Amino acid sequence: MFLKAYSCRALASFPRRKPLSAQYAALGLPKRSYYNAGRPGSPGPGQAAHVRVVDLRSDTVTKPGPAMRQAMAQAEVGDDVMGEDPTVNELQKLAAEMFGMEASLFVPSGTMMMVHCRERGDEMIVGDLSHLHIYEQGGSAQLAGVHATTVTTRPDGTFDLQQLESKIRHGYPDPHYPRTRLVCVENTHNIQGGRVLPLPFLQEARALADHYGLSVHMDGARVMNAAVALGVPPSSILQHTHTVSVCLSKGLGSPVGTVLAGPRDFISKAVRCRKALGGGMRQAGVLAAAGKLSLLEMVGRLEEDHHNAKTFALALLDCQPSLFDVDMSAVETNILRFRMKDPALSPQEVCARMGQVGEGEEAALGQGVRVLMYPHYENSIRAVWHLGISPEDTQLAIKKMQFVAGQHLNNRT
Repeated sequence: MFLKAYSCRALASFPRRKPLSAQYAALGLPKRSYYNAGRPGSPGPGQAAHVRVVDLRSDTVTKPGPAMRQAMAQAEVGDDVMGEDPTVNELQKLAAEMFGMEASLFVPSGTMMMVHCRERGDEMIVGDLSHLHIYEQGGSAQLAGVHATTVTTRPDGTFDLQQLESKIRHGYPDPHYPRTRLVCVENTHNIQGGRVLPLPFLQEARALADHYGLSVHMDGARVMNAAVALGVPPSSILQHTHTVSVCLSKGLGSPVGTVLAGPRDFISKAVRCRKALGGGMRQAGVLAAAGKLSLLEMVGRLEEDHHNAKTFALALLDCQPSLFDVDMSAVETNILRFRMKDPALSPQEVCARMGQVGEGEEAALGQGVRVLMYPHYENSIRAVWHLGISPEDTQLAIKKMQFVAGQHLNNRT
């Protein structure tokens, strides 16, 4: 499913989509590179100093635009650790209402919380390909002493509920076993290419968890993308979870921050954990002002990212020679995973070629273009669209991919 048409009722749940304008910042070029690709703004040896960079590495590379920076500069602030920052309080109230939760808490990062599993040796059940399990260096074990057991992640980001039930521990307080406390789901699913979890799956997972007295937490870093793709308000998704963490600094464009939401007593405990982990900020309204703008102004425009990702995916299928394998049914949001058909062409080589200005490229394309992407899971490439990538940037990326494919064909013959 892709970009399901909004009903009038669903449209009313989101801020009206505004055209791209000066408030959507020009593409940011961060120094950090997870795969040692170098600084994206730096041309390689012998390359032109001025090239167009289309950064598809992640939606974390976004930068706040003029309107967001102005809101941050003008934010009314106070001491948030004392609960006295009015802008933080407004953000938390707004988020709780939008997510259909009793309360919420603004935190620097969604990786900080350890509230559900209150005792060292408690256990959570996660998908074996979940971001939480793969990419957070085992932080739950390092910081909270929480053991993780895994279930097999399906291609659509779900997992088998019978397998989930089989992983629930029933031996507590037998000293041999941990105590199962929590089930974690991820929506949209990062490794599986931005897949949107079906609502019936979430409903059934919640019913199973309730039956065994477990909590369901959603890693909802991109849950607003899921809501837009389904054409529903986020509360329609989150009614099937007990708690959620929603990232503000990916497609929603804030520079920093996550909102954790759930029952009021859960959030009260989370305040204590946030403080213990060093996440208690003082005049945090400067950041919360950006978060408010993200929730009020930036949700509707996620549809543009989804459309641009699908446009690029369709172009890959049409590329001659036919080098790329794309499952269009899996292109639901802003993340695209694709593979090479030619075993002689690796994801690493494609990303390297796309990230450089090749010989004859400026003459063929009219300018130098560097498209930044990452080699990814299972011999694939991941590309992520965000507010810094316009339809024009997407077309440039398509032309660059066609140029690279043509070069490969010429070198092969």
